[in-house]
Amino acid sequence: MLTLVVVLLAVWLVLSIVGFAVEGIFWLGVIGVVLFVATAIIAVIRRRANRA
Repeated sequence: MLTLVVVLLAVWLVLSIVGFAVEGIFWLGVIGVVLFVATAIIAVIRRRANRA
């Protein structure tokens, strides 16, 4: 599960960088940032739930 989260975070980070680097696809950067943050939050919540 942790591997999947790390892979998803890497993909979202790459999409964000590409989106912000190319002005025509700025929306891709915004979507990448939103997905990165959402994935990180979900990972933290699930990790804390597994410890309890």
